[in-house]
Amino acid sequence: MLVVVTPPLDAERCYRAVAGRDARFDGWFFTAVHTTGIYCRPSCPARTPLARNVSFFTTAAAAQGAGFRACRRCRPDAVPGSPEWDVRADVVARAMRLIADGAVERSGVPGLAARLGYSERQLHRLLVAELGVGPLALARAQRAQTARILIETTALPMADVAFAAGFASIRQFNDTVREVFATSPSDLRRRGRGASAGTPGGLTLRLAARAPYDAAEVLLFLGAHAVPGLEEWDGTTFSRVLDLPHGPAVVHLSPAPDGAAAVLARLRLAELRDLGAAVTRCRRMLDLDADPTAVDDVLSADPALAPLVAAAPGRRVPAAPDADELAIRAVLGQQVSVAGARTLTARLLPAGIPLAEPVGTLTHAFPRAAALAEADLGTVGLTGARRRTVTALASALASGDIALDPGADREEAGRALLSVPGIGPWTAALVGMRGLADPDVWLPGDLALRRSLAALGSSDADAATRWRPWRSYAVLHLWALAVPALFTRPLPVPTTPLTRGSALPRSA
Repeated sequence: MLVVVTPPLDAERCYRAVAGRDARFDGWFFTAVHTTGIYCRPSCPARTPLARNVSFFTTAAAAQGAGFRACRRCRPDAVPGSPEWDVRADVVARAMRLIADGAVERSGVPGLAARLGYSERQLHRLLVAELGVGPLALARAQRAQTARILIETTALPMADVAFAAGFASIRQFNDTVREVFATSPSDLRRRGRGASAGTPGGLTLRLAARAPYDAAEVLLFLGAHAVPGLEEWDGTTFSRVLDLPHGPAVVHLSPAPDGAAAVLARLRLAELRDLGAAVTRCRRMLDLDADPTAVDDVLSADPALAPLVAAAPGRRVPAAPDADELAIRAVLGQQVSVAGARTLTARLLPAGIPLAEPVGTLTHAFPRAAALAEADLGTVGLTGARRRTVTALASALASGDIALDPGADREEAGRALLSVPGIGPWTAALVGMRGLADPDVWLPGDLALRRSLAALGSSDADAATRWRPWRSYAVLHLWALAVPALFTRPLPVPTTPLTRGSALPRSA
């Protein structure tokens, strides 16, 4: 039997990864075994199949579309997402980010195509040509994974699970579960890790990452910027309110208790059908789908960065769950300290959607752009020019003149942000890095970066052209050198000591 490969996969390289059970490739591709009819992640502990008996697919949806079922042992449907969709900026990558965020469930394929500026037929052709399946099949695979989470972690009736996962009917739900997992929903629940009745909408999930991953460091960075009422940090757990399509939710994030490359997420959802969107946004916020090996290989090749990378392998770039929120917070943080930015942001929260009841100190979701565009900002404490910038930005986001959703064209978004009076290159770049999760962003004129570069004997102009396509990760390493209090790992002592007064500029 011939090996079938969906371009651009290299069959020989893929098979070597499978033979070596290399977990670094989990999520990059999937191995389908013709003799068993199942598909696995590359690191599956089962006996390695013969090369002539396997096919390789870039997505779980493509493997399912070819008639293969998910392995019960390695759970290939639960691997970290492919980092390819975060790195790439073409229409296929933008479509994949939107589908992961639940765009097909909310607006259907017509809405997805319209958002990307293509006809349904054009979009279907592009996805099939590269991935082997269209948008409906990709969304179906995501619904199946959401259903599995709900079946195994809750005691919800199956009918509630079906509709919460996005299925149109109980029959469609049953057929999909049987086809994808080769078992019935009831059997899947019996084999699960234990369901509990719990509070409706309350779920505990384990979000996997590629090793190495220092969850404590990522959560510390987020916690240092926590806005009272919106976010909370107790030294171990970072909690925040998420503004999801069907209502605000609360998530509590903490390092996996066994020290693995994973984060434990406890979710309280207003609507269970928001589970997929909540997981996707948490993964983006925590940078769980990155490929640390690829990043570290490039950055450690530079003698200036090599000691920093060696001291903090797999360092991630914490992002925001919502890019509109990050854009507003970046403007609020211009020319003020991190503490000042937190205070200003907290004063905006009354314009956001309140929780049905407070959860600890959490009370509101971050205000949506339309609400901010109409809000009276006179009591927030902003200068007149800054108020006008916030109002103009919020109006542009609300009208769609600036699009910062997961399907945004990053270059176009950057140009649109720069057209807003009061937004300069640094702010636009920060939105690209921490709002749109672009892995290749440099922050021009950043004071902390300049201090770190001077300590390493480099310059801002020189660094801006280096470390592609992972400049965002270089920024985090250099920030860590300048402000070690925001990072947990000890760092090498630079040749030119940095003063304790060095701080991340504005709202970084």
